[in-house]
Amino acid sequence: MTTAPPLGAGVTGLVPLRLNDAHCHFFSPRFFDVLGRQKGLPGDAPGVEVTRLVGWEHPGTAEALADRWADALSADGVGRALLIGSVPGEEEQVARAVARHPDRFVGAFMLDPTQEGALTRVAWALAQPGMRVVCLFPAMHGYAPSDPRVLGLAEQVAGSPGTALFIHCGVLSVGIRKTLGLPSAFEARYGNPLELQGVALRHPSLPIIVPHFGAGFFRELLMVADTCPNVVVDTSSSNAWMKYSPGLTLRHVFAQALAVLGPDRLLFGTDSSFFPRGWHAAVRDAQLAVLEALGVPQVDQQAICAGNFDRLFPRR
Repeated sequence: MTTAPPLGAGVTGLVPLRLNDAHCHFFSPRFFDVLGRQKGLPGDAPGVEVTRLVGWEHPGTAEALADRWADALSADGVGRALLIGSVPGEEEQVARAVARHPDRFVGAFMLDPTQEGALTRVAWALAQPGMRVVCLFPAMHGYAPSDPRVLGLAEQVAGSPGTALFIHCGVLSVGIRKTLGLPSAFEARYGNPLELQGVALRHPSLPIIVPHFGAGFFRELLMVADTCPNVVVDTSSSNAWMKYSPGLTLRHVFAQALAVLGPDRLLFGTDSSFFPRGWHAAVRDAQLAVLEALGVPQVDQQAICAGNFDRLFPRR
């Protein structure tokens, strides 16, 4: 097993910062098998054929994939990461990865709260060491974040100290589904951050993480975050949603987010996901360059890049 890298390792030409990644997808064997069955591929392990079709590497086992992520993160100077299960039912494999590297990984898992037994699954998952985050994708599963089932889920999660809700808002695109020709009938209307306000106000001590700066609902996200101090934002991905706001740049996004939320509610993330690409260092380089260009003090850069993550998810 690998150990965490030293302070500032892997960052050259910029400031020597510790890095934690608040957004990495753990594409486990189950993830690929689920896609393979949706594609109608035969066999007990159709995920192997899925990876061949898209030109990716099959993860093997959850433990092997956990080791590979730990090595990849170490190579780029990343200390800890939030590993996100990306299909319902993937929590068991994520839990195995977290158990293998408990000092490196925090576990997160996708949940469809409209499905029978959802709260039972949450209770099991959050009882596993290091499993701390329940991830909701309203546009994917067809419900609003103000749905009573979400409110009931939030009540359960808020009762488990050290946990958080992750709610994907805005435009949702899953590239591998497009490559495989699978339908992506995601409705962005369910991803309006304004729908988060009720649950955020009801549970002010429950952190609610919104990725990608709201993925196209940036203004609405800022409005909610301004009134709900428990709403935090991850900076992950290329943030291609900016194309919907002509003239908007990553520098403008960071500047406005810092002005409204301050540095203590931003979580650095990359949206890394598959091998052989591995950890997405280009996202790091772009974001750190923006922070430098804005003249963000180093103490605030450190909070964004690692400190806020450690405060939300302290090592146990």
